Amino acid sequence: MLRAIELILERYFEPITLSALASEVYVSPFHFSRIFAKATGVTPGRFLTAVRLFEAKRLLLTTSLTVSDIVCSVGYSSVGTFTSRFLRTVGMTPTEYREPEVGELLVAHSAHFQRLPSLRSLREAGSTRPSPPPCGGRLTVRLRMPQDAAPANVLVGVFADAVPQSGPVAFGGVADALSTDLTIDCVPEGTWTVIAVADHGAVRGAQAGPAFTIASSLATVTEFEPSETTLRLRPPSLTDPPVAITLASRQTPAGQRMVPAQRTHLRAVA
Repeated sequence: MLRAIELILERYFEPITLSALASEVYVSPFHFSRIFAKATGVTPGRFLTAVRLFEAKRLLLTTSLTVSDIVCSVGYSSVGTFTSRFLRTVGMTPTEYREPEVGELLVAHSAHFQRLPSLRSLREAGSTRPSPPPCGGRLTVRLRMPQDAAPANVLVGVFADAVPQSGPVAFGGVADALSTDLTIDCVPEGTWTVIAVADHGAVRGAQAGPAFTIASSLATVTEFEPSETTLRLRPPSLTDPPVAITLASRQTPAGQRMVPAQRTHLRAVA
């Protein structure tokens, strides 16, 4: 599976087929799909799409390439098809994705690239909207760090998708933390994917252990009843589908600045 993932990362801009990937690792397409999903949590097709969208987002935020050039460089042949898929899955157009607020509030992790917004950006994000009224359910997330990990700034998001492309339905964070519990309010009812990303290198003086850790789990939230889930953080792996989401929402028709998709609940960041 590692060899297959390496092939995807090396050739994501090509028209890769399931049969071609399976033949490269000498197994049948059916067996390949089954063991790939077991190793990564998603199908080969969804993993490839995650890689392509991750690279497209990276290029939109870090280069001046035209959308047309980016479309070709990440394996799509039609600008219209790419733009429609991007808008449907990300919640904004490729052009809107280049707004400064998107990059400032970017959360990203892959085996080779990790990023968490600065505490200043998160504080400003949390202050741009008034506190929401009581709503939804309360989710307690039990964060468990690796034994050798240094304190970290941690962001936890609640998502509708196991490989999210757009912002969370709710999120919260904690600064300079080791293993701890974090409570997120106003989580809608339902079963959600909860993802935590922790930047250990951002805490002054942090040297020992991994620089960045992640974790995910499913959580079922019921309104007016407390729910909980445990996340055991670990360093990113090649088998993790790459994720890049922004906490900024789509720009309004009136041309106002983007605002956070949800209000942050950050503890001990002042």
